[in-house]
Amino acid sequence: MAHKELNLRERRAIEDMLNAKITVREIAAEIGRHVSTVYREIKRNHYFDKELPELNGYYGVVAQKAATERRARRRKLVRLVGLRKAVIKQLKEGWSPEQIAGRLQYEGQTTRVSHETIYAYVYVPDGQSAELARYLPNRRKKRRPHHARRPRGLVFPPDRSIHERPDYVDSRETFGEWEGDLMIFERAQGKMNVASLIERKTRFAVLFRNNDRSTTHLMNRLMGVMEPLPQPARKSITFDRGIEFRNWRKLKPGIGTEAWFCDPQAPWQKGSVENLNKRARRYLPRDAPVAALSNRDMKSICDRLNGTPRKCLGWKTPTEAFREELMKLR
Repeated sequence: MAHKELNLRERRAIEDMLNAKITVREIAAEIGRHVSTVYREIKRNHYFDKELPELNGYYGVVAQKAATERRARRRKLVRLVGLRKAVIKQLKEGWSPEQIAGRLQYEGQTTRVSHETIYAYVYVPDGQSAELARYLPNRRKKRRPHHARRPRGLVFPPDRSIHERPDYVDSRETFGEWEGDLMIFERAQGKMNVASLIERKTRFAVLFRNNDRSTTHLMNRLMGVMEPLPQPARKSITFDRGIEFRNWRKLKPGIGTEAWFCDPQAPWQKGSVENLNKRARRYLPRDAPVAALSNRDMKSICDRLNGTPRKCLGWKTPTEAFREELMKLR
């Protein structure tokens, strides 16, 4: 379904319902929009006046004007062919958007563009089809939000750091300590991904398919997969700091499982699941048709991985080691 901007009629309806003290969720249902769209609209187009704070609020006409101006700025490189060609040429020569914008100002050009507008153009469909992002200094496929970033320490607090994790987890002495990760596939597969889990002591692997990378979807699926195990068999999971895991707080009240997190850019700190991902790639390459994989297919891959003898287990298979540990819990 094509993206469709909110229009003036919808924005006026939002204003009227906010004044009537109707909840955002009810407003979204009334105008047929997702609740996050309405929240974002109110936050982005909230009118603020330092001198007359009593006028602060959401106004449909003001919001429409602000949105129109933003679109005009964003489309400047679409409308002005000469400017667009010059910007793209300099991007390909290795200039950063800030350098391009600064040079235009230095040269006193009448037609200028800000570095924010250049970044925005790079990540709209036209810029993505031309693969302009690969010419940026950081070469990200998606732009990292520039404003109003949440401090990472609040999402992954220091007391959940892998350095605070008990020593017995690191030594693999106890059963029920897991590592988790996501296996990502080519863009053609959409948001499809595969979550990977491995029990640290027995190397028992669990793989399951996700239709979405949202943290809510992932955590709900993860809890559903882990819940059938006895609680002592799912004491903790160690993740990296991917934003997909930001709803980790659901684990403790949901299934009694603690969450720990690696340092930023330190995937080797969860080496077991990284090793699992490498072995699983033999069956799940990056161009694999994830959407076509059934639960039976995923179980077959897990059975292969868990049915292979491991030197670290004294040549037992992960399945045999896992069953032995489960028997001890009875």
